[in-house]
Amino acid sequence: MTPVTVFAGKTIALFGLGGSGLATARALVAGGALVACWDDNPASRDKAAADGFAIVDLASADWSRFAAFVLSPGVPLTHPAPHWSVEKARAAAVPIIGDIELFFLERAKLAPDAPVVCITGTNGKSTTTALIAHVLAQAGRDVQMGGNIGTAILALEPPAQGRVHVVECSTFQIDLAPSLKPTVGLQLNLTPDHLDRHGTLIAYGAIKERLVAASDIAVIGVDDEPSKQMARRRAASGRPLVRISGEQPLDEGVFAGVTANQGKLDTRIVEVKDGKPKVVANLAGIGSLRGAHNAQNAAAAFAACAALGLGAEEIAAGFRSYPGLKHRMEELGRIGRVVFINDSKATNADSTEKALTSFREIFWILGGKAKEGGIDSLRRYFSNIARAYLIGAASDLFAATFDEDGRVTYERSGTLDLAVAAAVRDALARPGEGEIAVLLSPACASYDQFPNFEVRGDAFRALVTALPGFEAVVGH
Repeated sequence: MTPVTVFAGKTIALFGLGGSGLATARALVAGGALVACWDDNPASRDKAAADGFAIVDLASADWSRFAAFVLSPGVPLTHPAPHWSVEKARAAAVPIIGDIELFFLERAKLAPDAPVVCITGTNGKSTTTALIAHVLAQAGRDVQMGGNIGTAILALEPPAQGRVHVVECSTFQIDLAPSLKPTVGLQLNLTPDHLDRHGTLIAYGAIKERLVAASDIAVIGVDDEPSKQMARRRAASGRPLVRISGEQPLDEGVFAGVTANQGKLDTRIVEVKDGKPKVVANLAGIGSLRGAHNAQNAAAAFAACAALGLGAEEIAAGFRSYPGLKHRMEELGRIGRVVFINDSKATNADSTEKALTSFREIFWILGGKAKEGGIDSLRRYFSNIARAYLIGAASDLFAATFDEDGRVTYERSGTLDLAVAAAVRDALARPGEGEIAVLLSPACASYDQFPNFEVRGDAFRALVTALPGFEAVVGH
């Protein structure tokens, strides 16, 4: 835990008593603050009260006594309308902040030069965060990883010289952190997302740009126009900038050589310094870093780790031992040439697209509670599908898409266990050589048959690992 001592002896209002909210309350109390906690959910209030926190109805509280208001990042700050607690804080001129802000305030007090890497972007944040933390740890650094990726930032050990914090940041968190000042800040990419909470793409991008604008060293992806403009503005400031790309060579920076060559992807990571290119890593054979999307993630991770002083060999070695994230293009193991991939986190077509571009022969398990648009946007990848297995409520919708397209043979499996059995049967009988994939990438929410994507992915793992002849990847 990082006790927050900057508000010792002061009273702080806190709204939102989920995991990060409770961690924040603990850190504030441990640092000597008085915390008035509230949540619209009675069950959350009861849990916090049982843990010993003071429950105060902020709707009727005297806001003049609060030194600050800590808001959960899941609560609307601006769009579609400010939460009632936000209106209360603004009316009383009480600063509205989040747990990332508390961490940086404490860092400024304890160890202002302690290294902190912050990662944002629309896609790839979690993988890049985990990859950076893994590479640093493998190189012997004292690493703390958290933020939006899972562990609340204030549940991590405090900032200290020689300890590196690697923090995934959502726009919601950045918006509540005016003192955000990373040693290295990464902006990976920008596409429309969370516009219900930010209003416009311009507003969404402006929040993400705050992170790299405030960083000592900025690492910015230049594969989309809004991020490219961020890089131009950073360059104009004269402050350190490393451009990264997963799609194109760069005159300066780090890029992934992902140009297709005779149907194969170039898996090299190239660093260009003073106009001189050098191959610094190769992702070939690293199952946890398959695909063009992971090439950009790896380029970003290389740039961040190099900025912290790691050598190319150390970084490349860390890449080779990276186990990947659970449920995100997670390679579970194989039977012969059949590799089993758990991509249960792919709850929409955009997420599944990355998996369908990573293999050439796919036995695809998909379905669940469909999102708007279904799988229509994935038609361009149907030539990679050897056969599809439909599960859950989306079966009729997806069958209609396949029937209309005419290229994909499929069967209605209904449930995950039957789909796995059928996919394994067909994959093992497939003639030829080279790697083929049994892929769970549902392009759907899980709620029709599973409580969440983690339970769905765990069920797939249990079914696959019980197969005769299955050989697990080391670490699974």
